[in-house]
Amino acid sequence: MNLPNQLTVSRLVLTVIFVATTALPWAYAFTVGLFLFSVASITDWLDGKIARERNLVTAFGQLMDPLADKVLMAAAFITLMEKDLMPGWLVIAILAREFLVTGLRLVAGARGAVLAADKLGKQKTIWQIVTACYLLVYLASREEPLAWVRPLFDLPSLGFQILHPLLLGLTLVTTLYSGFACFWKNRAMVLQEM
Repeated sequence: MNLPNQLTVSRLVLTVIFVATTALPWAYAFTVGLFLFSVASITDWLDGKIARERNLVTAFGQLMDPLADKVLMAAAFITLMEKDLMPGWLVIAILAREFLVTGLRLVAGARGAVLAADKLGKQKTIWQIVTACYLLVYLASREEPLAWVRPLFDLPSLGFQILHPLLLGLTLVTTLYSGFACFWKNRAMVLQEM
Protein backbone atom coordinates (compact mmCIF):
# COMPACT_ATOMS: atom_id res chain seq x y z
CA MET A 1 0.00 0.00 0.00
CA ASN A 2 1.52 3.33 -1.04
CA LEU A 3 1.81 6.37 1.25
CA PRO A 4 -1.27 8.27 -0.02
CA ASN A 5 -3.43 5.19 0.48
CA GLN A 6 -1.95 4.69 3.96
CA LEU A 7 -2.94 8.28 4.78
CA THR A 8 -6.47 7.61 3.49
CA VAL A 9 -6.79 4.52 5.69
CA SER A 10 -5.35 6.44 8.64
CA ARG A 11 -8.13 9.02 8.18
CA LEU A 12 -10.70 6.26 8.66
CA VAL A 13 -8.90 5.07 11.81
CA LEU A 14 -8.69 8.64 13.15
CA THR A 15 -12.41 9.05 12.50
CA VAL A 16 -13.20 6.05 14.69
CA ILE A 17 -10.97 7.42 17.46
CA PHE A 18 -12.54 10.89 17.05
CA VAL A 19 -16.05 9.48 17.51
CA ALA A 20 -15.03 7.41 20.52
CA THR A 21 -13.22 10.36 22.11
CA THR A 22 -16.06 12.84 21.72
CA ALA A 23 -18.62 10.29 22.93
CA LEU A 24 -16.81 9.74 26.23
CA PRO A 25 -17.74 11.97 29.16
CA TRP A 26 -14.30 13.17 30.15
CA ALA A 27 -12.84 16.62 30.79
CA TYR A 28 -10.95 17.18 27.51
CA ALA A 29 -13.05 15.18 25.04
CA PHE A 30 -13.59 18.00 22.54
CA THR A 31 -10.07 19.42 22.82
CA VAL A 32 -8.69 16.00 21.88
CA GLY A 33 -11.50 15.52 19.36
CA LEU A 34 -10.61 18.83 17.69
CA PHE A 35 -6.97 17.72 17.44
CA LEU A 36 -7.94 14.32 15.96
CA PHE A 37 -10.35 15.90 13.47
CA SER A 38 -7.72 18.46 12.43
CA VAL A 39 -5.07 15.78 11.85
CA ALA A 40 -7.56 13.67 9.88
CA SER A 41 -8.49 16.71 7.76
CA ILE A 42 -4.83 17.42 7.02
CA THR A 43 -4.40 13.84 5.76
CA ASP A 44 -7.15 14.58 3.23
CA TRP A 45 -5.08 17.37 1.70
CA LEU A 46 -1.79 15.52 2.10
CA ASP A 47 -2.75 12.20 0.49
CA GLY A 48 -3.97 13.87 -2.71
CA LYS A 49 -0.94 16.15 -2.90
CA ILE A 50 1.51 13.26 -2.49
CA ALA A 51 -0.40 11.05 -4.93
CA ARG A 52 -0.30 13.71 -7.66
CA GLU A 53 3.30 14.84 -7.08
CA ARG A 54 4.73 11.31 -6.96
CA ASN A 55 2.40 9.84 -9.58
CA LEU A 56 0.92 7.43 -7.05
CA VAL A 57 -2.72 7.81 -8.10
CA THR A 58 -4.53 4.48 -7.80
CA ALA A 59 -8.11 3.32 -8.33
CA PHE A 60 -8.21 2.50 -4.59
CA GLY A 61 -7.21 6.05 -3.73
CA GLN A 62 -9.64 7.62 -6.19
CA LEU A 63 -12.50 5.67 -4.62
CA MET A 64 -11.46 5.53 -0.96
CA ASP A 65 -10.15 9.09 -0.57
CA PRO A 66 -13.54 10.75 -1.16
CA LEU A 67 -15.26 7.97 0.79
CA ALA A 68 -12.95 8.50 3.80
CA ASP A 69 -13.72 12.23 3.57
CA LYS A 70 -17.43 11.52 3.67
CA VAL A 71 -17.09 9.19 6.66
CA LEU A 72 -15.04 11.81 8.55
CA MET A 73 -17.48 14.62 7.79
CA ALA A 74 -20.53 12.49 8.59
CA ALA A 75 -18.98 11.58 11.94
CA ALA A 76 -18.24 15.23 12.73
CA PHE A 77 -21.66 16.51 11.67
CA ILE A 78 -23.55 13.80 13.56
CA THR A 79 -21.45 14.55 16.64
CA LEU A 80 -22.25 18.26 16.26
CA MET A 81 -25.92 17.50 15.72
CA GLU A 82 -25.96 15.58 19.00
CA LYS A 83 -24.63 18.73 20.68
CA ASP A 84 -27.42 20.83 19.10
CA LEU A 85 -24.97 22.79 16.94
CA MET A 86 -26.31 21.52 13.62
CA PRO A 87 -29.99 20.92 12.84
CA GLY A 88 -30.89 17.38 11.86
CA TRP A 89 -32.43 18.42 8.53
CA LEU A 90 -29.16 20.08 7.49
CA VAL A 91 -27.11 16.98 8.37
CA ILE A 92 -29.58 14.80 6.45
CA ALA A 93 -29.37 17.08 3.39
CA ILE A 94 -25.56 16.95 3.46
CA LEU A 95 -25.43 13.18 3.97
CA ALA A 96 -28.00 12.61 1.22
CA ARG A 97 -25.81 14.55 -1.21
CA GLU A 98 -22.77 12.52 -0.16
CA PHE A 99 -24.59 9.18 -0.59
CA LEU A 100 -25.96 10.20 -4.00
CA VAL A 101 -22.56 11.30 -5.31
CA THR A 102 -20.99 8.10 -3.95
CA GLY A 103 -23.69 6.13 -5.78
CA LEU A 104 -22.87 8.03 -8.96
CA ARG A 105 -19.20 7.12 -8.49
CA LEU A 106 -20.17 3.45 -8.12
CA VAL A 107 -22.22 3.59 -11.34
CA ALA A 108 -19.28 5.19 -13.12
CA GLY A 109 -16.95 2.55 -11.69
CA ALA A 110 -19.19 -0.23 -13.00
CA ARG A 111 -18.82 1.35 -16.45
CA GLY A 112 -15.03 1.49 -16.15
CA ALA A 113 -14.85 5.22 -15.40
CA VAL A 114 -13.58 6.97 -12.29
CA LEU A 115 -15.17 10.23 -11.16
CA ALA A 116 -12.37 12.06 -9.40
CA ALA A 117 -13.11 14.98 -7.10
CA ASP A 118 -13.42 18.29 -8.94
CA LYS A 119 -12.86 21.88 -7.81
CA LEU A 120 -16.43 22.32 -6.58
CA GLY A 121 -16.14 19.13 -4.54
CA LYS A 122 -12.89 20.36 -3.02
CA GLN A 123 -14.47 23.72 -2.13
CA LYS A 124 -17.38 21.87 -0.54
CA THR A 125 -14.95 19.83 1.53
CA ILE A 126 -13.08 22.96 2.64
CA TRP A 127 -16.29 24.64 3.85
CA GLN A 128 -17.36 21.47 5.62
CA ILE A 129 -14.00 21.22 7.40
CA VAL A 130 -13.99 24.93 8.32
CA THR A 131 -17.51 24.67 9.75
CA ALA A 132 -16.77 21.49 11.70
CA CYS A 133 -13.50 22.93 13.08
CA TYR A 134 -15.21 26.17 14.13
CA LEU A 135 -17.93 24.27 16.00
CA LEU A 136 -15.43 21.86 17.55
CA VAL A 137 -13.37 24.84 18.76
CA TYR A 138 -16.61 26.25 20.22
CA LEU A 139 -17.15 23.01 22.16
CA ALA A 140 -13.48 22.72 23.14
CA SER A 141 -13.50 26.32 24.43
CA ARG A 142 -15.68 25.06 27.29
CA GLU A 143 -12.75 22.91 28.41
CA GLU A 144 -9.74 24.18 30.35
CA PRO A 145 -7.02 23.90 27.66
CA LEU A 146 -8.92 26.14 25.20
CA ALA A 147 -10.92 28.27 27.64
CA TRP A 148 -8.86 31.31 26.57
CA VAL A 149 -10.61 31.16 23.16
CA ARG A 150 -14.11 31.45 24.66
CA PRO A 151 -14.30 35.31 24.62
CA LEU A 152 -13.86 35.28 20.82
CA PHE A 153 -17.27 33.65 20.47
CA ASP A 154 -18.86 36.63 22.23
CA LEU A 155 -17.48 39.33 19.90
CA PRO A 156 -20.33 41.47 18.54
CA SER A 157 -19.32 41.47 14.87
CA LEU A 158 -17.70 38.04 14.49
CA GLY A 159 -19.19 36.13 17.37
CA PHE A 160 -21.00 32.83 17.46
CA GLN A 161 -24.44 34.37 16.79
CA ILE A 162 -23.22 35.59 13.39
CA LEU A 163 -20.61 33.03 12.28
CA HIS A 164 -22.56 29.94 13.32
CA PRO A 165 -25.54 30.42 10.94
CA LEU A 166 -23.28 31.90 8.25
CA LEU A 167 -20.99 28.85 8.22
CA LEU A 168 -23.93 26.44 8.29
CA GLY A 169 -25.45 28.27 5.31
CA LEU A 170 -22.22 28.31 3.30
CA THR A 171 -21.66 24.63 4.02
CA LEU A 172 -25.18 23.71 2.95
CA VAL A 173 -25.10 25.80 -0.24
CA THR A 174 -21.66 24.60 -1.41
CA THR A 175 -22.54 20.99 -0.58
CA LEU A 176 -25.82 21.00 -2.48
CA TYR A 177 -24.49 23.07 -5.38
CA SER A 178 -21.49 20.78 -5.89
CA GLY A 179 -23.80 17.76 -5.79
CA PHE A 180 -26.17 19.20 -8.40
CA ALA A 181 -23.19 20.21 -10.56
CA CYS A 182 -21.76 16.68 -10.36
CA PHE A 183 -25.05 15.15 -11.47
CA TRP A 184 -25.51 17.72 -14.24
CA LYS A 185 -21.98 17.11 -15.53
CA ASN A 186 -22.65 13.33 -15.60
CA ARG A 187 -26.32 13.48 -16.59
CA ALA A 188 -25.81 11.47 -19.80
CA MET A 189 -24.43 8.52 -17.81
CA VAL A 190 -27.23 8.81 -15.23
CA LEU A 191 -29.93 8.88 -17.92
CA GLN A 192 -28.43 5.87 -19.68
CA GLU A 193 -28.62 3.87 -16.46
CA MET A 194 -32.29 4.73 -15.80
